[in-house]
Amino acid sequence: MINDIAAYLKSNPYPGRGIIVGRSADGKQAYALYFIMGRSANSRNRVFAYTEDGIRTKACDPSKMEDPSLVIYHPARFFEGALVLTNGDQTDTVRDALAEGGDFRSALDTRKFEPDAPNYTPRISALLHADGSYELSLLKSLEGDPACCVRSYFSYDKPKSGLGHIVHTYEGDGSPLPSFLGEPRMVPVSGSLEEYAALVWEALNEDNKVSLYACAIDLEHGGKSNLIFNKYQEVE
Repeated sequence: MINDIAAYLKSNPYPGRGIIVGRSADGKQAYALYFIMGRSANSRNRVFAYTEDGIRTKACDPSKMEDPSLVIYHPARFFEGALVLTNGDQTDTVRDALAEGGDFRSALDTRKFEPDAPNYTPRISALLHADGSYELSLLKSLEGDPACCVRSYFSYDKPKSGLGHIVHTYEGDGSPLPSFLGEPRMVPVSGSLEEYAALVWEALNEDNKVSLYACAIDLEHGGKSNLIFNKYQEVE
């Protein structure tokens, strides 16, 4: 089933953090998007900022940051033509493993869901290869039981033009927050990077959305385009 991305996101007021990876309609580019949302003041006190090899989260107002442990990290890092995209510090786990000759799955086999009881937020991760193939991962607790980590891996070796997959942390709002269920969901990929990123950004719940990062990789020449949307502004 292919889910209309705008309708899909609008139907969920709190998908949490999400990753979309796919191929442009003309087949010439790979797209990767990552968004974050927040309900607490600490989660909303953030922006995305560019780094030499990707992006990182920053506090809008450092004086109001309560606990940086799960909210300040590098969501995106490029490594030798590949893009590692995650919702936590496992970005570094995967990037470091690749640098040492390891792979996506073995790197994430060393990690588990976030220690934020009672939600035990899933760790979601993606590895977009230079040829446009990609891998997705979901690490979550077993029905909210922290004694068991369920690790799911999905590999897409020949992505279709105009299609992608989305994975996000929560099925919706709640207490505790319900974890994402099943496998990544198929969504259409359309338009330019700017148009697609704007479509996703506008579909996210206005009260809860915080930031969005979007990247396009030219599959023939390897060139990259990047965009950032931030709802909040840094305090000077």
